[in-house]
Amino acid sequence: MPSENLRWETLEALKNSPKGKLKYSPDWLEKGEDVLSGCVDVPSLSPLSGQILKRMSPRMLLKNCSRSSSVRDTSPGLSKEAAVCSSAPVSPRLKRSSCSPPAVSVHTEEEEEDEEEKKAEVIAEAPAVSPEAAVSPPPAVSVLSPRAMQISGCIRMCEQKHKAKAKMELSLRQEQQECLVATVANRESEQLKRFEEFMELKHRQEHQSIRDTNEKEAQESLGRQEKLREEHRHRMKILNLRLREMEQQRLREVELERQRQVEGRERHRAINAIQEEVLQLNQLLQPQQSTHAEVEHAPYITRGNQLCSQLSEVVPAAADGQFPSVEDLSVAERALQEMRSLVRSLQEAVSQAAERKRKKEQEEEEEKKRQEQLKAQQEEQKKSAALSAKEKARKEGLQTGADDSTLKWYNGLQDLANQCAQAFNDLNKAKDTQTKKLKMELQKAATTPVSQIANSSGAPLKEAFEKIDKLLSGRPVTSAGKTVSTSQHPQGLEFASYRLAEKFVKQGEEEVASNHSAAFPIGAVASGIWELHPKIGDLILAHLHKKCPYAVPHYPPMESGTSVEDYQKILGYRVDEGKVEGQDSFLKRMSGMIRLYAAIIQMRWPYSSKQGPHPHGLNNGWRWMAQILNMEPLADITATILFDFLEVCGNALMKQYRGQFWKLILIINEEYFPRIEAVTSAGQMGSVTRLKQFLETSLRTKQIPPPKSELGSAFFRS
Repeated sequence: MPSENLRWETLEALKNSPKGKLKYSPDWLEKGEDVLSGCVDVPSLSPLSGQILKRMSPRMLLKNCSRSSSVRDTSPGLSKEAAVCSSAPVSPRLKRSSCSPPAVSVHTEEEEEDEEEKKAEVIAEAPAVSPEAAVSPPPAVSVLSPRAMQISGCIRMCEQKHKAKAKMELSLRQEQQECLVATVANRESEQLKRFEEFMELKHRQEHQSIRDTNEKEAQESLGRQEKLREEHRHRMKILNLRLREMEQQRLREVELERQRQVEGRERHRAINAIQEEVLQLNQLLQPQQSTHAEVEHAPYITRGNQLCSQLSEVVPAAADGQFPSVEDLSVAERALQEMRSLVRSLQEAVSQAAERKRKKEQEEEEEKKRQEQLKAQQEEQKKSAALSAKEKARKEGLQTGADDSTLKWYNGLQDLANQCAQAFNDLNKAKDTQTKKLKMELQKAATTPVSQIANSSGAPLKEAFEKIDKLLSGRPVTSAGKTVSTSQHPQGLEFASYRLAEKFVKQGEEEVASNHSAAFPIGAVASGIWELHPKIGDLILAHLHKKCPYAVPHYPPMESGTSVEDYQKILGYRVDEGKVEGQDSFLKRMSGMIRLYAAIIQMRWPYSSKQGPHPHGLNNGWRWMAQILNMEPLADITATILFDFLEVCGNALMKQYRGQFWKLILIINEEYFPRIEAVTSAGQMGSVTRLKQFLETSLRTKQIPPPKSELGSAFFRS
């Protein structure tokens, strides 16, 4: 029929229309109405649709128009036939397919079949007719042909086939995933098992290692125990030997102690007998009624009482459980011999007095004749007595000044200091600013480290020593933020050496005088510098002798033409505008310098690499004491310097000279100290009392304690 042909043309037109060109998507059902939104819109007929309807059968059109119950005008520009066609009760898809204009296009057969299949799928999946359309009577004309229905069925079969294929692929994918998950789970479980086996192996290995270690330590412990047992047995043997030796030593000491006590008792009995005899002889020194008044008993009685007192000082020591020593016995024997000679001298004097008295009566007449002769004889006796006194003083070693060798040494040091001062005379008198600035920096670099020396710890002391050593070695030194070196001027080293030695002595004069504990750190640094740079030591001695001549020792005599002020300066006094400093200040300064000198001769710089002797050691201290005792004491000065020197250096001298030192102390106490008392007035007994207490304590304890401020090895490690 002609209408069937028109159907296919209509379908072709609908297929080629813009709304018929749909692209197939497997998930169009999931997207819903968004994909078909363009297809469910109300279709409109183009002007060409009228020509298609004119070709249709008029009878069919009239029949369709009579069955339609309503007419809806979709476009005002359409013709009457188009309006009738648009009012047919068909689904929206069919309306669109039947009324859309045909499009002219050229396609291949395969493309047309694909497009027809897609179009059939779209039509098959079109939404149902709305309720209003369902109420309307069914269309009288079926637009779809059997071919379209066949295509629609094919489309549905394809959809079902695709759905089945998708379900099959999905199930296959699920199976693959499940298989993969199972494989991964099996692999992970196997890896977990291997890990657990590995951890168990490690655990067993650790247990085995710990067991082996414990066994090894047990073996080593057994070995150490055996070694300790062997060492213990060896030590027990040594201890047993030492115990036997100590027992033998104890027995020997007991025997020696018994023998010492026996000898001590013998000496005690001998001293008692000597004391008894001395007391009996002392009674003979008392004046008797038959004794002539011409004999003067007072000197004999005084000396006898002194001997008795000296002997009584020895005896009480035995009463306290101690025994007199051999020296005490020798002292007692000497006292007895002197007492016997004293008694004999008194008896001879008494007999001589009696003889003179008898002769006096016979010579009274001849006395006037011999008066002139007697006067001459008396003058000769006076001269001989003076000569004998001088000869006695010379034999006893007492002098009023230093000997020739000491004076030569003293003058040589002073000449050295003067030559050094002359060597930097140009630098000292320089007027240009640069040289003056260099001189001030050198002086600060030399004196500042000495001022910083303190007895706080060893590290600052070492730092000050290194600065001084660098300066004297010509290396650059930083002082007050500026770098200076003695090599910057030809006379720089001489200037720095002179000022450094002067500063050391000044520290003793001021710092040590007010703080006695400062003598040892200053003395340690000075002795260390002296050891590395001997010229500094000579300059220190020269400055020390100039400010304190008693450190030589030297008592400068007053030469003719010398004023009193100049002589007082030579003796060490400070004279300011005609005013001489007080005696207390003078003694304090002398004490500080003597203490510094005593510290220098016994201190060694602990960080020195040299192993030689001390550059100015304890032998100079022994020489100084011997020369002091060979000179007549000076009031207030001799007692002060002797006490200060012995308090600082006595312990070191005692350790080095032992018995000889105690003999020297005994001479000071018995022979030299009375001379000091003889020249000391009542207002100057302070220093004499200190010296006396020191000597008595030392002789009683047979020990001189080390000074309290002495530096030990722990100080230099701090």
